[in-house]
Amino acid sequence: MLWKQESNNVLGGLVTCLLNKSCLLFALHHLLSLQKLGTSLTYFLQMECTFFDYFPPSHMGPSLLFCLFLIFSVICSPVSASHSVTWTYGVNYGRIANNIPAPESVVTLLKAAKINHIRIYDADHGVLQAFEGSGIEIIIGLPNGFLTEMSTGEDRAMNWVKENVQAFLPGTRIRGIAVGNEILGGTTMDLWEALLPAAKNVYAALYRLGLHRTVEVSSPHSEAVFANSYPPSACIFRPDVAPFMKPLLEFFSQIGSPFYINAYPFLAYKNDPQHIDINYALFKDNPGIYDAKTKLHYDNMFEAQVDAAYTALDKAGFSKTEVIVSETGWASRGDPDEAGATVKNAKTYNKNLRKRLLKKKGTPLRPHMAVRAYVFALFNENLKPGPTSERNFGLFKADGSVAYNIGFTGLVPSAAPASSLLSFKDIAAQGWLRSSYLLVSTASTVVLLQCLGL
Repeated sequence: MLWKQESNNVLGGLVTCLLNKSCLLFALHHLLSLQKLGTSLTYFLQMECTFFDYFPPSHMGPSLLFCLFLIFSVICSPVSASHSVTWTYGVNYGRIANNIPAPESVVTLLKAAKINHIRIYDADHGVLQAFEGSGIEIIIGLPNGFLTEMSTGEDRAMNWVKENVQAFLPGTRIRGIAVGNEILGGTTMDLWEALLPAAKNVYAALYRLGLHRTVEVSSPHSEAVFANSYPPSACIFRPDVAPFMKPLLEFFSQIGSPFYINAYPFLAYKNDPQHIDINYALFKDNPGIYDAKTKLHYDNMFEAQVDAAYTALDKAGFSKTEVIVSETGWASRGDPDEAGATVKNAKTYNKNLRKRLLKKKGTPLRPHMAVRAYVFALFNENLKPGPTSERNFGLFKADGSVAYNIGFTGLVPSAAPASSLLSFKDIAAQGWLRSSYLLVSTASTVVLLQCLGL
């Protein structure tokens, strides 16, 4: 809503400035600059308008109304959708592969797909440089291997933040740091103990650098932190995890960070295909489940997993903490014992998930809190260890073509329909939209100056 508030303030300021020609010239100059650079419109509020040079009466009739219309058309231009609505759909950009496109090509791919929010699992400088000026918001990762070092002192966290965050702002839109990944509930107890002090030191570094209001600190968890998650109302944190989770949640609550959970209906179905309806896991028609305690009905597992996390937070005393899904997805291939890992199921899950997220609606337990999620993953990653499924979660193949068609655009031809293909040249040609708008804005300004007699 910040964009709307700023637009209203700017409109009011410019109407006032219509009474002063020199001030209006200054305003229009900055208005076009803001359209080009995307700078905050609050600069207009700093203008010092005077009232010694009024318009002649002849300009205060229809011409003034026309001028106001032109100003309004420029102000209401689509600078960035992320400023006016809450995002709900993001993607994890994993890079454990030796055959995926270069980061510069990934920017092209994401823009063509209109994906404006991503997570990466490190702070690779080549990636951060490639995303400079793209407008795509990024959560970077502090890998698990750094946690012990970061937990020992603020100076080490400060050096890391300066080198991997501050050095790339504001050109690269780093909006968060994920401190570790799936630490609690894992097998390395030393990292359980290092997680909270590492997160505190990273936040302290951001605070000292004045970046804490821009860059969020968080830590994603797996479903392993829960003792039970079925039905959703029964979900609680594991007894051995709770002593570490509660102080972490307390800290994140103090700094306004959400609770990130990696939620995979695919994994739940794969582990128990005899008792889980695959249609329930894929957002397809099914009887669903009824939670007798809350009297809520769930027609898909994804929402049930999100509400289970909300329930665990409620029971731990953090009912106001938002849940964001940091990973979710479906494998398109798997080993013989990996039930459900097919292209058809992956396409169905990701297509229905995207459709559901774009509706910007809540869950049965939190109907007014739009669910946000990062899909795993952007590409199939051929070097990931583990079962075959681990290397086949990608929405796109390694060559940049779509793995299956859910409405995205690939970089090269694939078996998907031609409508899902957009070449580098075609993507670049889309720049005419922005250029055309700037041209219209400039022409409008010329007419405006003429009607004011300037």
